[in-house]
Amino acid sequence: MPRPFRFGVNMLTPASGPEWRAKCRRAEELGYDVILVPDHLGWVAPFPALVAAAQATERVRVGTLVLNAGFYNPTLLAREVATTDALTGGRLELGLGTGYVREEHEAAGLPFGSPGERVDQLRRTIEELARLLAAEDHQPRPEQARVPLLIGGNGDRMLELTAEHADIAAFAGARTGSSGLLEPLTADELDERVGRYRELAAGRAEPAELSLLLQQAVVTDDPGQALKPLLERRPELTLESALALPIVLAGPLEDVVARVEAQRERYGFTNLTVLEPHMESFAPVIERLRARSA
Repeated sequence: MPRPFRFGVNMLTPASGPEWRAKCRRAEELGYDVILVPDHLGWVAPFPALVAAAQATERVRVGTLVLNAGFYNPTLLAREVATTDALTGGRLELGLGTGYVREEHEAAGLPFGSPGERVDQLRRTIEELARLLAAEDHQPRPEQARVPLLIGGNGDRMLELTAEHADIAAFAGARTGSSGLLEPLTADELDERVGRYRELAAGRAEPAELSLLLQQAVVTDDPGQALKPLLERRPELTLESALALPIVLAGPLEDVVARVEAQRERYGFTNLTVLEPHMESFAPVIERLRARSA
């Protein structure tokens, strides 16, 4: 029996307090299960944004997708996590990653190590965070006995770390190319990465939830028009090859619903996150899938 679907929306646009609360309430009304924020300079600060999101809503969980481990001292991060979980009533899901934008680290005056060094730092952060939050004398205390941990990444060492520690195994469906920009994985490439994760996680007592971040999630009768900006940014893609990418869902409602179900069958993805600009467009997919499972 597959896990039920959970759907998240990654909020990208800074807003005033009333605007932020309104769009978080709207996400809850549309049926989303998790409100998430990324961790980039020039965007919202994750923890206060999540507290505000929880205060404006009743049901949805809140989380980070994902924190850059290099931005945080683990001891100070433990304080932030515990406080945020307590103030959100135990609704926090903590997403961690290595970070991939050199310019952001440089702007913050923080070192940007090699890929291996960043994975090592992430491991130290995860292990120290777990130790601190599990200590009976740690103050403040989180609301949850264990704050669910999401780890995002596709490389072998990241998948090892994910298999060892994560409650949610998050796949971006893309890799960092030689230019420093993200390059989408093909369906077969993602198959191989998910398969590698399953090998590494074979000995787990409890399987992790598998998650995918969608870059395009649009219900439309004209997918060519919807994907025009993507095709202009990625001239090597044709419309056909773009529509075949796992991180792209675009087409009529029933086609998109069928793709979501097919991806659950092929990869095991039951936790799907869309970007804020697609929040409204993707909502009918959530409604249709929930009706089928009712």
